[in-house]
Amino acid sequence: MEKIIANLNQGKVSPCYLLYGDEEYLIAESVDRIIDKLVPETDRDFSLFFLDGEDAETEDLLKLIETTSLLGNRKVVVVKNSALFSSRHNTADIIQKIISNIDDYPDKAAKYFHVFLKISGMSLEDLQNNGWKKISDEQWREILEGENGAQDLEKWLPRILEICTNAAFKTRAPEGGEDDAERIMMLAAATGNCVIFTAPMVDKRKKLFKMIAESGAAVYCGKSASAAAQKDNLIKEAQHLLQKYGKKMSPAAWTELGKKTGWDLRRSLAELEKLIFFTGEREIIEQNDVLELVGKTKEDSVFDLTSALGQKNIAAALSALKALLEQGMHPLMILTMLARELRLLIQAGILLDKKILPPCKTNAEYGWFQKNVYPLIADRKEKSNITADLIFSQHPFVIYNAWKNCGNFSLSKLTDLLHDLLEIDLALKSSGADPRILLEKFLVCACAAYDGKKTLNQ
Repeated sequence: MEKIIANLNQGKVSPCYLLYGDEEYLIAESVDRIIDKLVPETDRDFSLFFLDGEDAETEDLLKLIETTSLLGNRKVVVVKNSALFSSRHNTADIIQKIISNIDDYPDKAAKYFHVFLKISGMSLEDLQNNGWKKISDEQWREILEGENGAQDLEKWLPRILEICTNAAFKTRAPEGGEDDAERIMMLAAATGNCVIFTAPMVDKRKKLFKMIAESGAAVYCGKSASAAAQKDNLIKEAQHLLQKYGKKMSPAAWTELGKKTGWDLRRSLAELEKLIFFTGEREIIEQNDVLELVGKTKEDSVFDLTSALGQKNIAAALSALKALLEQGMHPLMILTMLARELRLLIQAGILLDKKILPPCKTNAEYGWFQKNVYPLIADRKEKSNITADLIFSQHPFVIYNAWKNCGNFSLSKLTDLLHDLLEIDLALKSSGADPRILLEKFLVCACAAYDGKKTLNQ
């Protein structure tokens, strides 16, 4: 990665970049570093575009590449979780990824299942309603490239189908052949535009991979082979994150974070982000901050649940709900936390609608919010009315999330969801209804696609 950054500093830009592997945080950080070198922040509304590689067609990508930016400068297209680098030779690895993530990270397992469907040529509809049982054992052995995969089918396939169905999962027929590799590379080079691909795994025999790797623009972002290398990698990425926000950690805080996270890159950096946000303007993160914030599993799961609700992330919401129930949190307490989040979203939307706050930006960083938006709220605290009392009393990071996510819902949708929670509350207190089923149904409804009504920030 450092070689890529060095080349960019010298003005050497490749038509395509590829960041692949298990470490999603490391991939996202690397993408941000490349974007920072290629696209000035003031130009990003017109020169930076994102595609979901799981759903977008190759033709969509080619159309984006061939058209120039409205500003006349370089256009950068980021294709997340691209399936262009997978093939049937990856099938065994993909199945293993599905199985290893299905319990703890169902949304991640669903992404790998999407890749599996693309390279196998099947669709979700082919397999639903026991359709997978109509496929012969011989056919499954051919699809899964072996006897073992076919024998384990009943252990993971019904579960992943359930996850994907609940998440309104959509798939398309596989597409993107070898000719597309040359079309993408040649078109990007000819127009001066740039494509940044990310992928969970790759088949290094694919033509597009070879073309990008030969130019030195393919970077593996995966787990390090040794514990020492893993720790060194974490320290390097953590220092980069701390510098970004003007923060430092005391030696004792470093040691405490390592003890609580086992130096796991993904978890450690996620916890470090929370520490950065919740220490506010204080420069040094101390050991007591780590002791107070990191490792509180119920609190973390509550945060995950309310964040997933605000972002309409069905898979993440269901996963967080499962964790809370398994940790013993009472369903009525979960209802209370969900109702609180909905009220925060409503109040943030009202402040936005009255132009007390600027329009929400889903990609705005917390530091930017603290400097540009939160002062407006602080100035209004003395003038707060009954509809704004709750949000004015919250930590800035809580307000930040409510402001960032309120545009995902219409006001009528949020009020309807509050009414739904009231009905669930009555059902839990007056009947023998299964709390988990009621809460899961609520989350699926709450996180459903746009409801067609005017949203709070429109």
